[in-house]
Amino acid sequence: MEKVVIAVLLFVLLAVWMISVRQKLAAMNENINNAMNQIGVQLDVCFDMLMPLIELTGVHAAQERETLEKLAVAGRREITAKSTPEEVLGQEKIIAEALELLNAVADRNSGLKATEDYRKYMDAVRCYEKMVHTSSLIYDDFVGKLNKSIGRFPTSLIAGLLGFRQREYLEALEKEDNRNKSE
Repeated sequence: MEKVVIAVLLFVLLAVWMISVRQKLAAMNENINNAMNQIGVQLDVCFDMLMPLIELTGVHAAQERETLEKLAVAGRREITAKSTPEEVLGQEKIIAEALELLNAVADRNSGLKATEDYRKYMDAVRCYEKMVHTSSLIYDDFVGKLNKSIGRFPTSLIAGLLGFRQREYLEALEKEDNRNKSE
């Protein structure tokens, strides 16, 4: 009888521990998804701030406006909790390319740079770029915590059974992309 009670207690303790680990991993996963959603919102606002800049560019350089519109509109993708770091990096590249073109047009047309609207929207884009960077750091922090937990025994066994997998960092992709650019 004592052996049965001990076995039942061990089973109950194991079940409670497994539930606890699952809850912890689910919370970490939710934090990662929330951080990715936040990145998506901030990238969306960056694109929204680019559109008035593109319209302003059209007043000074119609050909560049067309190019910028194609780049910003055709390349824009929604970033959600299910998005990958590669998709985020792709959106950041499109914004960077658009800003590079905008700056080139503004350098050729001093009247554009002098407008209050140009400065206002450019400041807003830069502000949201910084927010995206901060959110990316938060995302990477949550990914690091999840990956570290999943990498530890015996949590790795439970994570594997429950379908939790390690996630990819944004920072590592950005560094890899920057290395590829410099080669």
